Amino acid sequence: MREKFQSWFLNKSEKTSGMTKHQWRGEDGDEIRYWRANYHGGRFELYTKTDDDDRWKKLDPPSKENWEALRDVLWRKYQRKRCSWNLIAKVDKMLGKLNERPGE
Repeated sequence: MREKFQSWFLNKSEKTSGMTKHQWRGEDGDEIRYWRANYHGGRFELYTKTDDDDRWKKLDPPSKENWEALRDVLWRKYQRKRCSWNLIAKVDKMLGKLNERPGE
């Protein structure tokens, strides 16, 4: 009985860790590029890689095009009830901050 409880508890805590991941891919010239957005603690972190890369590279800071691509992915997920509207609102807020910066 105790073993069942421990395994249930571990699985439950993993599911409620609070981090959500969103992944998508697209063509970058003649190669396929992958993107990942992790949302944890009220912040997004964006990463990218190609088939040749072993590790994800953090985009610091992400470009406006990266934020727009993430918003598009989240919008499509929201339409299928796979994503919260709050995440889209946070990305819209980031896009608004980017539009306020001079030179962009």
